[in-house]
Amino acid sequence: MTAVCPLRRPRSFRLLRTAPVLESPRHEKAWLLRVAANLSKNRLNYNRLRETDELSDTLAAEQREDLSFVWEAVKSLPEHARAAIHLFYHEGCSTAEIASILDRKESTVRSDLRRGRMQLKEILKEAYDFGPEL
Repeated sequence: MTAVCPLRRPRSFRLLRTAPVLESPRHEKAWLLRVAANLSKNRLNYNRLRETDELSDTLAAEQREDLSFVWEAVKSLPEHARAAIHLFYHEGCSTAEIASILDRKESTVRSDLRRGRMQLKEILKEAYDFGPEL
């Protein structure tokens, strides 16, 4: 018994199962090629979804810097800047989404973000002596 390509087997079954009306041998060839291409893409997607990474002995959180001091500095900001920065950086909202949540203009939200960043820069410079590179 000869080995059959795994992509060829489903094509044959699909041809028998659906029994499409094909106009010519050229049309049949094009149909079979399209079915083969789609089955190949499906197999690639199937394999990609089931790929796994090897487990590491280290925890992901150990590699991440502790940024709690930044959020402590954010808490000291005025309410409008604090809310905008929290929604933008922590929740991942766009400025348009923040504007609708806070019932403010989008340009005002961008200004709040800019002012909040400037205030955070000053707070972190003073409290943690990060220097001019911030």
